[in-house]
Amino acid sequence: MPAPRLSFDPFRARRRATRVVMVGSVGVGGDHPIRIQSMTNTNTLDTDATVRQAARLAEAGCEIVRITAPSIRDAENLREIKRALAARGVSVPLVADIHFTPNAAMIAAEIVEKVRINPGNYADKKRFEVREYDDAEYAEELERVAARFRPLVLRCKQNGVAMRIGTNHGSLSDRVMNRFGDTPQGMVESALEFLDVCEAEGFFDVVFSMKSSNTQVAIAAYRLLAARLEERAPGEPSYPFHVGVTEAGDAEDGRIKSAIGIGALLEDGIGDTIRVSLTEDPVREVPVAREIARIAGTKTGAWPRDPVAAPAPDSPRREPIEAGEPLVLCAPPFPDPFAHTRRPTRTQSLAAPAVGLTVGGDAPVRVELDRPGALIRPAETAAQLAVELAGLRDIACESLLVTAANTGAVGDREGEASTGRVDPLGRVAQLGAELASLGLSLPISLRIEAAAPGESGDVVAAVLDGLARGTAPTLGRLVARVDGDTPMASLRSIAEAAMRSETPIEWELAVDPGAIPDLLRRALEATAIAKQAAGKDDEVRPMLSLAPGASPQAVRVLVSALADADAGAAPAPVVLRGAVTRAGERGVQGVSEPALLEAAVRLGSSLCDGIGDLVSLEAAGPAGPVVDLAYRILQGARLRTTRTEYISCPSCGRTLFDLEETTARIKARTDHLSGVKIAVMGCIVNGPGEMADADFGYVGSGVGQVTLYVGKQIVERAVPEAEAPDRLVELIKQNGRWVDA
Repeated sequence: MPAPRLSFDPFRARRRATRVVMVGSVGVGGDHPIRIQSMTNTNTLDTDATVRQAARLAEAGCEIVRITAPSIRDAENLREIKRALAARGVSVPLVADIHFTPNAAMIAAEIVEKVRINPGNYADKKRFEVREYDDAEYAEELERVAARFRPLVLRCKQNGVAMRIGTNHGSLSDRVMNRFGDTPQGMVESALEFLDVCEAEGFFDVVFSMKSSNTQVAIAAYRLLAARLEERAPGEPSYPFHVGVTEAGDAEDGRIKSAIGIGALLEDGIGDTIRVSLTEDPVREVPVAREIARIAGTKTGAWPRDPVAAPAPDSPRREPIEAGEPLVLCAPPFPDPFAHTRRPTRTQSLAAPAVGLTVGGDAPVRVELDRPGALIRPAETAAQLAVELAGLRDIACESLLVTAANTGAVGDREGEASTGRVDPLGRVAQLGAELASLGLSLPISLRIEAAAPGESGDVVAAVLDGLARGTAPTLGRLVARVDGDTPMASLRSIAEAAMRSETPIEWELAVDPGAIPDLLRRALEATAIAKQAAGKDDEVRPMLSLAPGASPQAVRVLVSALADADAGAAPAPVVLRGAVTRAGERGVQGVSEPALLEAAVRLGSSLCDGIGDLVSLEAAGPAGPVVDLAYRILQGARLRTTRTEYISCPSCGRTLFDLEETTARIKARTDHLSGVKIAVMGCIVNGPGEMADADFGYVGSGVGQVTLYVGKQIVERAVPEAEAPDRLVELIKQNGRWVDA
C-alpha cells in the first residue's frame, strides 16, 4: 500500500477540518473549541458515588463524562445515574465505555449521549493466536464482526446517539494482529473496519481515537488515520478525533507523557476533544487537559498564522522576495510522519578541559542546562550547581551554557577594575575550575549576541578578541544569537573567531518562521566565508537552533530549510531550547505544573518528529529539577530511558483495588529500576492488551486477587493482593532485571 499524503500543514498551525458530532448538547469538531473530558473511577453500580464524582468533574470544567458499563446491570444503572445528575441540575453528557459486552452497549445506547466501543474486543476475544488468513477467510471474519456490530450502529442512528470508535494499541484483535501487526497501521485498519459498517448504514456521528501508552505510536497512528480518512473523502470535513495517551501513569511522568502525545497532535491541528489519563483522582485530570489545550493554542480562532505555506509537490526552490511572502520549502521536515525515525545528522564534538561530548550522529539526545547568569559570581554558581546536581540520581547534566553579557558591576573582580571592562572568558575559566574542583567536569559553552549595542557590544568584542588571539579557555561551543537586524559583518567576525580558535559554533536564530530561511542562509554564508579564509575543510559546519519559545512548526521550517541549503551534505545537529521560568505555582518536583506541561509540549513534539540532538533548558530556579525534567521528557518521548517506566491505567468502575494506592506501593519498591517497564492495571480489560510493551504486569483479576505477567504471558494467577507486590519483586529478580537500590 503506498504511503498516504500528509493531511496537515507541517509548517503552519491550522486545525483539521471536521464535521460536527453532537454529544447531547455539546458539539465536538467543526468550529467548536477543544472539548475536555474525563472518566469516573467509581463502581458504576454505586449510584451515589458515581453521581457525586461526575458532578465534581462537571464543576471542575469537564464537558463530557465517561462511565464504564462492563455488564448489562451496569448499563441499566446508567439511567439512575443520569436521573440523579439531572436532579442535581448537572446536565453534562454521559458516555458509556464498553469492552467485550455488545448487549450492554445496546442498552446504553437507549440512555446516554454517546457510546464508546473498542474495535479490538467488541466482537472478538483475545487469544493471541498466530495464524494466516487468506483473503476469503479475512473477508468472512469481517462479515462476522459487521453482523455483531451493525445492531448497535442502527440503534445509535435511531436514537441520535454519538459513537466513539476507540482503538487501543495493546488490544488489537488477533485477526488484525496477524495481518498488520502491533502497529499504527493495524490500529488504523481496526478502526476503518468498523467505520465501513457505520457508513454502509448511513451513520456518521462518529468520533475516533487511536490511544497508546507509547507517545510515538499514538502520534503516528492519529496522523495515519487522518491521512487515510482524507483519502476516503478528499477535501471534505472529516470525522472528529478524541485524543489522549492511555495508561500515562501519575505525577510528573503521567503529565509529561500526556502533554507530549496530546500536545504534539494538537500542534498538528489534530484533535477535537481530549482526555488526560492519570492514575489519580479524575478531577485532577481536568486542569491538566485545559492547560495542554491552552499551550497548544487549540481554542477556536486561536491558531497562529505563520507566513509559511505548505510545500507544493515538485515545486522549484526559491528565496523569499519580501517579508511575509509565502515560502516554499522543498525538503520534508521530518524523516517519516507515520513512524518515528530520528533525523540523521553528522556528529559534533563539544570540547572541555577534561571531558568531551558528542552531539548528533549515533549519540543519544543530550541534556544541557542553560544558566544565563552563571558568570555573575562563578564561585558561588559553581558551589550551588554542585549541590543541586549532586541530588540527581542516575542522571547527569551533560553540558552547561552560560551567557556573556553585563556579567556584574564593572571592576568587581581583580583585573577588571583596571580595564573598566568585564572579562567573560576569564569568568568562564574560573567557573570551569571551580566546577572541576567540586567534581563536575562538563563542557561549558558561551552564548553571545551577534550584534549588541553599547556595553554588551564591548563584551562581545572581548570574547571575539580572546578567541582570535588564542587566549580563551576551552569552550564547548560558541552560541551566537542572530536576528533580522544582525549585520553580515558581525556574523563573519563571529565565524572567523570561532574558526581561528577551533571552537564549534552554533547559530541561534530568531523564531519567526517566515524569517528563518533567510537568517539561516546568511549564517551559513558567513560560516562558509570564514571557513574558506581559515583554510578549513568542508566538514566544518555549525550546529543550529532557534531561540526558546519556538513552535514545532518553526523547528520544522528550520530543519527543512537546512536540508534545502545543505544540498546533500551531512545534516547539522539541531538544538532544542526551552525556558522553565515559572515559579511559585503549584508544581511537581520543584517545577510548576504549567512550566512542566509547556516544556513537554514544545520539546516533546519535535522529539517525536525525530528532530533534536541536544535539549537545552534555561532554568530560572534550582537546576536539579530542570535537568531532571529534561530527562523525563526524553523518556516520555521514548528517546532515553533513565528511570523506571510505569504504565498504569487511570482506574474506573472495573478496577478491583485502589489503583492509586497500589501504584504508589509498587513505585516505592521498584522506582530505582532504570529501564524496566511495569504495568499496573485495575482489571483484565486493561491487562495483557492495554499494557502493550510492558516488561512486567500487575493486573487485578478478582476481588483481592492479582494476576502477574512477564510481557503478555501469565506467570501467576490469583495471587492475594497483600502478597502481590512481594511476588512482583521476586518475578523481576527471577528474570534478571533487579538491582539493589
